[in-house]
This record gives sequence, C-alpha cells and structure tokens, in this order.
Amino acid sequence: MERPTIINLPKILDKRGNLSFFEYPNQLPFEIARTYWIYDVPGGEVRGSHAFKEQQEFIIALSGSFDVILNNGDKEEVFSLNRSYYGLYIPKMYWRKIANFSTNSLALIVSDKLYDASDYIRDFEQFINIKNE
Repeated sequence: MERPTIINLPKILDKRGNLSFFEYPNQLPFEIARTYWIYDVPGGEVRGSHAFKEQQEFIIALSGSFDVILNNGDKEEVFSLNRSYYGLYIPKMYWRKIANFSTNSLALIVSDKLYDASDYIRDFEQFINIKNE
C-alpha cells in the first residue's frame, strides 16, 4: 500500500460486548515493532506535525474521536476516526497532524519501526523539499 487507507477490522458482535482485533498480515501491511498511545489531549491541541522517512503507521480511535490530517506534498486529506473497528494506515513520507480530539479520546498507534529520532522530519518546508527532490 502506497497511499493512506482506511482498514476495516474484524468485528465480533456479542451481547456481552463487541471485540475487534488486527494482526499481520491479515489486516496490517507490516509487522508491528512499536506501539504507543495518545490520551488526555487538552482541547484545541494538535499532536504529530511531522513526517517519517521510513516508518509506516496504523492509527485507531480506541475511544472518542479525532481527525488525522495528511499531506503528501501536493494535497491535504482529512480522515475522521471515531470507531474502534477501523483504522488508518499511513505509509512513509506523509506529513501528519492529529487534531480535534474529543473528550476522553484515546489514539492507539502501531508502527513498523522502533523509535528513531533521525527518521522524523519535523519541519514542513524540509518535508516539501524532500518530496520535490
């Protein structure tokens, strides 16, 4: 997958409560190397605002809702995540921001790389320059 894609996850319905899951290679296009989550985001705050040179991610709204704003260097696209049975796959080299967090929202992110500060592009103009090379 070379473009951002909403991936629908299995949804096992049960009167006691529903269950969803993801695994490689059935739902995810990569093996998971790192998992982290974002929570308790104050109103109006934006997370992310960076791109990755190599890392791919999959983001799910486990609780609440938020928007993932992606830019490929030419256009911007907004994905609203608000259900725990689908998530957003983001390939490498997409500028991403996460905004409009609802109260008590919980963003779960899994990626195919361990944390590496040198993989981050934190300046949007630098990102645009790299994309145009």
